[in-house]
Amino acid sequence: MATSVAGEGQTSLNGIISDPQTKKLTDLPTELLEHILCFPVLKHVDICNVSCCCKRLHDVCHGRGKVWGHQYKLRWPRLQRFYRQNESCDWLKEYKTRHRVGIQIRRTVESISKRFFTEVPCVGQVLGDSFAEIESLGMPEHFCEDELLFILNSDKRKSLTLKYYAKKILYFLRQQNILRSLKTFLEQPAEQQSSIEGAVLVDQYCNPLADVSLDSISAQVDEITEKVKKMLRIKNPSHPSLRMAQGDCLVVEDFDLQRQVVCALNSVLYEQLQYKGNEFDYYNPLNSYIHQVLLRHTGIPISLSVLYMTLARKLGVQLEPVNFPNHFLLRWCQKPRGSEDIYDFVYIDAFGKGKQLTAKECEYLIGHQVTADYYSAISTTEVLLRMVGNLLNIGKRGEGNEKSYQLLRDSLDLYLTINPDNVQYLLLQARLYFHLGIWPEKVLDILQHIQALDPSQHGAVGYLVQHTLEHIQHKKHPVTPEVKKRTAPEHLEVQYSVGLIMKHKRSGYNCVIYGWDPKCTMSQEWITTMRVHQLSNGANQPFYNVLVQDGTCRYAAQENLEPHSAPLEIGHPEVGRYFSEFADNHYVANEELQTRYPEDMNETLGTVQELYHRLTPGSGTQVQPPASDQNNHQAMAM
Repeated sequence: MATSVAGEGQTSLNGIISDPQTKKLTDLPTELLEHILCFPVLKHVDICNVSCCCKRLHDVCHGRGKVWGHQYKLRWPRLQRFYRQNESCDWLKEYKTRHRVGIQIRRTVESISKRFFTEVPCVGQVLGDSFAEIESLGMPEHFCEDELLFILNSDKRKSLTLKYYAKKILYFLRQQNILRSLKTFLEQPAEQQSSIEGAVLVDQYCNPLADVSLDSISAQVDEITEKVKKMLRIKNPSHPSLRMAQGDCLVVEDFDLQRQVVCALNSVLYEQLQYKGNEFDYYNPLNSYIHQVLLRHTGIPISLSVLYMTLARKLGVQLEPVNFPNHFLLRWCQKPRGSEDIYDFVYIDAFGKGKQLTAKECEYLIGHQVTADYYSAISTTEVLLRMVGNLLNIGKRGEGNEKSYQLLRDSLDLYLTINPDNVQYLLLQARLYFHLGIWPEKVLDILQHIQALDPSQHGAVGYLVQHTLEHIQHKKHPVTPEVKKRTAPEHLEVQYSVGLIMKHKRSGYNCVIYGWDPKCTMSQEWITTMRVHQLSNGANQPFYNVLVQDGTCRYAAQENLEPHSAPLEIGHPEVGRYFSEFADNHYVANEELQTRYPEDMNETLGTVQELYHRLTPGSGTQVQPPASDQNNHQAMAM
């Protein structure tokens, strides 16, 4: 790196006499050397090489200096938020730690597919041993998350299997952090618990990959508050709520002034911002997530009530949540504090555009009378239980797909974190895990807890214990998966191969093949229910496992499928479990799927070449795939 020019008295090639003093790069000031070494084209390897040249450059590239700080921030920009501006830090040490974590995380993610391809992935069960290795590195947890995000944000169409498991791991890690935050929240005194903060935690747990934070939700709520104040200022410029700053706990005592706040709140929320109850899609889980309520201006009674109550309290009006059956309400006391007479309250229906009701009118909402207990105010913890209970019921109503099972699992986790000794839901969680065939060791722990809480459940517990132990025993002696070769005599009728993007002739859905059988392998009951006998070839034809664009998995007869004329990516959450890449017009099977179907990859490439890459003679246009025979038979839904 140290370079010199012509010596004393020598003339350079251009005829100019050089400076008699030899000049070196290392003679430059430290600030200038740092500036040069921070040039964007230089990578960490270059800096390592430079620092080995001489002591001077080694000192310039010291761990706490500007050069390694620049390298760290250049490579991992998302981590900058974890450091204070101008913080003195050993950047070289941070760089090495983050680099080691990245390598270990990638090894862990890559190993999961090989170990758990044949099972329903349950990340909590999968990660036990793997993450013990990562934790032994003693690194900050956000390094793990940053590497997982780095994997997820890489080339969209490549490394699909790596991304599939990276996403599951990130989902699990974030949920564990949120559960810890929820437990801390529940340990606070009841009067310090905020319904909006609890709603955010529920939202975050069910949507751990979404960008939801208490700060962002609070900022949006504050924005609505300012709109209400603006409306209030027009009505009453001297209103005490206008003098309230953020964080103030002022309570407006005068009832006329409270009514002005409620009136302004209704005007802004329902007329100006057009918030409304979602009557047409009531059981959509998005109605329960506070960030979606703020985004879509739509919700159900409890989510709209939490927003309404939070806004009112910010303006000095104390409203209380009421756990009314089938329709969550708020109550607003019209008498001096301390009254518990249900007729001393006005009840506000946030779902019904802030309509104010008497106790008797509340009963008209549900069509029957209720006791006075149902008009009582409830705690923040009870609000969260009601909110999570709604999500749990939506999960139960689901169609039995991955999405509904995930919602059911998430809502059960939340409910049992808030109320860990609820036998009914503990039993439901054990049955769900047993049904999905995941985490049998955890199922046994749950069943043991149920037995301790309620010995009368011994019948249900005993049945599940017996079959769970059988499952564990079965896992110790796994059956080697069948390898299906297309050249086998019994497979000669199979026309299509894994990775091909297909269209269902009758139902019109797009899908990708991830498995096949030479004949229908479903039970006779399924064959009868699905009316397979009405097909021209019945059950005696190849059937294909397909991932459908709508997120479902189906089992379709060969005569009902045809190659797609213009193949596109299939937006199914399980694509990465089976495929490593989308290659313009087909999917490339990952190693595990190729092991199961060793001859399909070549078949897929040949089919793709024939269908999409042939050119007509003398022209540059592609030949469209041949149209398959028309067929009017019903789709085979899994």
